[in-house]
Amino acid sequence: MKTIFISTGEVSGDLQGALLVTALKQQAQKLGIDMNIVALGGRKMAAAGATILADTTGISSMGMWESLAYLQPSLKVRSLAKQYLKTTPPDLVILIDYIDTNVELGTYAKKELPNVPIFYYIAPQEWVWSIANKNTNKIVKFTKEIFAIFPGEAKYFADRGAKVKFVGHPLIDRVATLSSREIARDKLGITNDEIAIALIPASRKQELKYLLPAIFEAAQKLQDKLPNVRFWIPLSRDAFQADIESAIRSYQLNAILITKNADLVLSAADLAITKCGTVSLELALLNIPQVVIYRVSRVTAWLAKNVFKFSIPYISPPNLVEMKSIVPELMQNEANPDRIAAESLELIFNQEHRDRMLANYRQMRSALGKTGVCDRVATEILAEFS
Repeated sequence: MKTIFISTGEVSGDLQGALLVTALKQQAQKLGIDMNIVALGGRKMAAAGATILADTTGISSMGMWESLAYLQPSLKVRSLAKQYLKTTPPDLVILIDYIDTNVELGTYAKKELPNVPIFYYIAPQEWVWSIANKNTNKIVKFTKEIFAIFPGEAKYFADRGAKVKFVGHPLIDRVATLSSREIARDKLGITNDEIAIALIPASRKQELKYLLPAIFEAAQKLQDKLPNVRFWIPLSRDAFQADIESAIRSYQLNAILITKNADLVLSAADLAITKCGTVSLELALLNIPQVVIYRVSRVTAWLAKNVFKFSIPYISPPNLVEMKSIVPELMQNEANPDRIAAESLELIFNQEHRDRMLANYRQMRSALGKTGVCDRVATEILAEFS
């Protein structure tokens, strides 16, 4: 029996981890490898066949100030993971994003288990927003190989001495399994004369506070101008259901919260107003025009600008692929209801604007590699057991 330990956090990490767990299980069966997977992750990874050591989807944060509330549970998870690694050494370690926890666990595993290979799949986005090279240098030292999903990610780490392989983006495979636009709209009951707008406000608790009000107020403004609009909200976490339902009533939105088969919303929408994150790349690969917003607390924004001199070219995955403006990104004060509504109306009524975005989506897609990403990664990793 071979044991693989996988560590990831957040809703998006759970999704990426689940795709990899599925591929590892399938490839191991083909190779006749008896395998056990233990993980930090969430319910998607559990459904794919991993034994979850701790659920990390609910302790993620965005921003420096906001992360303080999650420091204690994060430290507890790291302690639990180190104890597991020490008492039950796995045959192999895979780290997925989740920078602070995974850099600490990778460093620990390299020191305490020097003969256990450590792979990083989807390295943290230091290649975009690195303030210092400390974490980058650690990642280069403790990883046997990095499997990069963005071309810029591969170049960044290779230039700094890591062994890197660009494998392409796993969402290419995922979106191929989602329902077509026609089927999704039929299942949701969306008529031809209806404008369906997806509202995607949160996968982290802080986003309910900083993003949802701006998105829902913008939706109010759109509802006043578009009598045939209806809003569709895919639920990312069960814990958010009551808050979102309450907000729908408070803002008096003609909206439906989808708690099951939420992916249908991504395929069916005419437009999406979304938080920044993996979901924005899913929408791009599904050819859904979108407006991306990002907000953190005023304290975090001030610290980032004035203390850490934080500056990045882009923040949303579609724009990061080719380092150009494909989708509008509204950050901090720009992410206000009036601006969000204006950008949304532009995408609804300006056909030239929509067509340009869709053309850029096609170009972006060509830079993300070939299908079969997780199978390729799984095959490379399992070669360690041959």
